[in-house]
Amino acid sequence: MFMAGEASGDLHASALISSIRELDPAAEFRFFGGDLMAKAARRNPDLHYDRMNVMGFSEVIRKLPRIYSNLRLAKNILSDFRPDVLVLVDYPGFNLKLARYASRLGIRVDWYISPKVWAWKEYRVRKIKKYVTSLYSILPFEVPFYARHGYKVTYVGNPSVQEMDYALSHLPPVRHFRERQGLGGDERPIIALLPGSRKGEIRNNLHLMIEAAKRFPEFRYVVAAAPSVPERFYREVAQDPGLPVVFGCTPTLLKYSRAAVVTSGTATLETALIGTPQVVCYRANGRKLSYKIMEKLLKVKYVSLPNLIVGNQVVPELLVHHCTVDSIARELSALLQNSPQREWQVNSYKAMRRKLGTSVASKFAADLIVDSLKAQPTVPDEKDVSMEDEKSPRVPRRRPRRRPKPESHPEEETSVAETSVAPRVRRRRPRPKKEVTTESTPSNGMEVQPDSKEKASGDTPRRRPRRRRPKPDPEITKAE
Repeated sequence: MFMAGEASGDLHASALISSIRELDPAAEFRFFGGDLMAKAARRNPDLHYDRMNVMGFSEVIRKLPRIYSNLRLAKNILSDFRPDVLVLVDYPGFNLKLARYASRLGIRVDWYISPKVWAWKEYRVRKIKKYVTSLYSILPFEVPFYARHGYKVTYVGNPSVQEMDYALSHLPPVRHFRERQGLGGDERPIIALLPGSRKGEIRNNLHLMIEAAKRFPEFRYVVAAAPSVPERFYREVAQDPGLPVVFGCTPTLLKYSRAAVVTSGTATLETALIGTPQVVCYRANGRKLSYKIMEKLLKVKYVSLPNLIVGNQVVPELLVHHCTVDSIARELSALLQNSPQREWQVNSYKAMRRKLGTSVASKFAADLIVDSLKAQPTVPDEKDVSMEDEKSPRVPRRRPRRRPKPESHPEEETSVAETSVAPRVRRRRPRPKKEVTTESTPSNGMEVQPDSKEKASGDTPRRRPRRRRPKPDPEITKAE
């Protein structure tokens, strides 16, 4: 069972599914993902990722009911399907909760593409160590990071390397590309705009990118669309019915562009592998407040992948309230012409590529997953695990020890007050009403009242009397 909550996860998980199917043609898949995973698994997703992807503090709060509804659906499927392995693809907030539940069910949990705990929420490493059996990393600097926490991960290579190499080897001629995408008749150089794969990102970033690109009339701008977002949405956000939008050819667009403006994410790494100079930006809801929160939470100096892999500032980063039309235009201006900034980026891209290596990530990870399944026992098909997480296994409750009932003799009628040890009962019984006995009247006409401190029978003395009993009245005795 696979879990991918965004477009980049759908892309990488689809390649992993195809590699597993090559090794095990009889493998059966269930998944949350997108169209690429559906094509590789040859079935429709249980939930499409366009109902899962959220980003930013305020957006997460607004969509909490939907998030918990998706989580309940995933737990139900996991409990009914009982897969041999649950493969999580990034998307940490959702997947960590599911990893905990799968671990309670005794299902093996593997993670392909580590969550970015090295950037923020480092405390999640403890949960990963507890619930995840194997973690397959696609970024080389993650291996020493996890080693400092005492957790061994395997670097399997970066899937974007092979994906971009394949795209570059199948490029159409530039003239055919322009004609096929409706860009013919305008031979101006292109500025590629990549506003992100989520609707929230597109709302926050696209209009800033367009306004900055309009300051360079000698260039034309073209938007690279995400496969799950309709073209109409881009035009509504940009308020431009003639906005040029292309689908399914982002690597080709980047290759034939002079420069690009890219929202922070996996697209920054893909742009660097293509070799196109870029400006990285990210505008979120909350502006200065979001930036202050991000500044406190982030544990790294950079946020874009090219800068993190190289360990230096390769591309400019404009985040939250620093992402404005003026700042984007200023950084973009230096990259559109032959400048030291442009040359620095192109040379740094080569160093980044050497660090990523040449391993085919999907094939390497598929080999490790299939080999691990051959070595592990089959998961029992039981449905005795609750849907709610429990901190410890259930322990059978001990029955309370019952005290023995006192022996009863038919010839002696004893009340509850006369028994020395009364049996424990759960329900209080009403006390028996005391019977008032009428004693014989003495000769002087005075009525004798029974002593309240004496017992009804008068035969059973107390074990530890606090005081002696009063002597009987001699007059009453004589009368009797």
